[in-house]
Amino acid sequence: MMMAVETQAQYNTSYMMSEEHQYMTPEDEWDRDLLLDPAWEKQQRKTFTAWCNSHLRKAGTQIENIEDDFRNGLKLMLLLEVISGERLPKPDKGKMRFHKIANVNKALDFICSKGVKLVSIGAEEIVDGNTKMTLGMIWTIILRFAIQDISVEETSAKEGLLLWCQRKTAPYRNVNVQNFHISWKDGLALCALIHRHRPDLIDYSKLRKDDPIGNLNTAFEVAEKYLDIPKMLDAEDIVNTPKPDEKAIMTYVSCFYHAFAGAEQAETAANRICKVLAVNQENEKLMEEYEKLASELLEWIRKTIPWLENRMAEQHMRAMQQKLEDFRDYRRIHKPPRVQEKCQLEINFNTLQTKLRLSNRPAFMPSEGKMVSDIANAWKGLEQVEKGYEEWLLTEIRRLERLDHLAEKFKQKCSLHQSWTSGKEELLSMKDYESASLMEIRALMRKHEAFESDLAAHQDRVEQIAAIAQELNELDYHDASSVNARCQGICDQWDNLGTLTQKRRDSLERVEKLWETIDQLYLEFAKRAAPFNNWMDGAMEDLQDMFIVHSTEEIHSLITAHDQFKATLPEADKERMATMGIQSEIVKIAQTYGIKLSGVNPYTNLSPQDITNKWEAVKHLVLSGTRCCRRRWPGSRLTRG
Repeated sequence: MMMAVETQAQYNTSYMMSEEHQYMTPEDEWDRDLLLDPAWEKQQRKTFTAWCNSHLRKAGTQIENIEDDFRNGLKLMLLLEVISGERLPKPDKGKMRFHKIANVNKALDFICSKGVKLVSIGAEEIVDGNTKMTLGMIWTIILRFAIQDISVEETSAKEGLLLWCQRKTAPYRNVNVQNFHISWKDGLALCALIHRHRPDLIDYSKLRKDDPIGNLNTAFEVAEKYLDIPKMLDAEDIVNTPKPDEKAIMTYVSCFYHAFAGAEQAETAANRICKVLAVNQENEKLMEEYEKLASELLEWIRKTIPWLENRMAEQHMRAMQQKLEDFRDYRRIHKPPRVQEKCQLEINFNTLQTKLRLSNRPAFMPSEGKMVSDIANAWKGLEQVEKGYEEWLLTEIRRLERLDHLAEKFKQKCSLHQSWTSGKEELLSMKDYESASLMEIRALMRKHEAFESDLAAHQDRVEQIAAIAQELNELDYHDASSVNARCQGICDQWDNLGTLTQKRRDSLERVEKLWETIDQLYLEFAKRAAPFNNWMDGAMEDLQDMFIVHSTEEIHSLITAHDQFKATLPEADKERMATMGIQSEIVKIAQTYGIKLSGVNPYTNLSPQDITNKWEAVKHLVLSGTRCCRRRWPGSRLTRG
């Protein structure tokens, strides 16, 4: 996709900015004291990240967060190697800050060696994750390796890309490309570029200018699916931004240039190869030898890469260590002869070209896919996969070591937890509170509160068990099913313990409140029963007392007093009924909620039966009519004489 990969040898480190490259004038320099527009920053983040990943994927990796993933300098150096086709100095492998700064400096030095002026961009800011500086650095890389080499007639870089876009889209209605921001908002320019080169992919006649989001999404989807150009922008961001970010648009459009211009160049090169092969019949033998050697080497690479790309992890440490040994044998035994073949192939190619030049013949162009650059690219791909394979092996071995440790830790914590929970469900399911007194209920409540504290203290262990199980799953533990089953059992048991704990607390609180109600009713019964019992004792004393009379008037007076006493009995009976009603309420509560009463009122020795018996005795004495009583129910004005 990048012309810089094929033509990097044409540039030297003395390259300086000329007047033609006005897009890199100070107005576009990244000043550390200026703030980047939030909408532009969002667009640049997405575009630059996708652009970087379009190249990093060739090395089998990618970035997620542009300001974080370049901080140690490793992926930044890898990105530069992929897009330039050159080797950078060996990176520092330490994880300290000065190691990261050293790696970033190596990358920045490489950029500067290509004649690029880095304004206000330092390694420390990249290591510190400065978003603005990181975006500025990536933009500088894009300018140098994706845009600078674009040349159309007498213009180059930004102006050349703009002229290319204008010429390609000139025949299309509603398209007028004048810049790299407003001209692309309705999506028609992008669709026109695609239609101009691949009319089979888009029906331009059906596009509407009043549907910018639909047009943009159509272009993005077609480019990603058929042109291998990743989606670098969001249609909504472009449409809703008054002036889209020029750098993001230019980066994305440059991908179309390289995709289409590269295809045209590939066609031209193929035609040239055919002509060269037809003209150079006298050197056919040398060419066939080159082709044979190239085919064999490429075939070996083709067969070797799938083996190195195989990331089927073994479940046990010994098997993974065997894979590592096989890989070391490959590097020590199998690869060195192929390195010699590659060198010999390059020597043969140069020898053939010299002969053709001396015989005034066109240069030799190998068949498609067998050029020295193709072999170099294939070899580079092999080395990249090889590096990734070794890293994967070491990572897998570390993963298995970690898994063994976690599995043992998981078993220990599960055993400790299950030992603690043994018998707890049966304990919480007990209904000992049903036959307990108020004091016993309160003691059970305090004991339950202590258990709740203990339960809360064990919550951390359950969370640790779940976290370890999750990590074992994430690390693809071979016996994850049994781990998950055991973890699920512990979690289910823990949830059940929580439910039983809350249920027992609710039951204890309910019974405690009921006992408090019963206790209050016992006290109320005692307070009312005592004066009523005292009154009945006095009434019985009066009714059984003997009176001595001396006249008819005294007899009539006693009879009147007796009648008045009888008239007050309904009031006394109401008091008796109210007092007995308290006892009935106690019995009703006990029966309703299944509470077992001891039968003893702690506040009085009087029982309901005592009150009933004495009341029957009072009524019997009253009905006999043989005695006179001047004691009425309290509140009456009649007093004993």
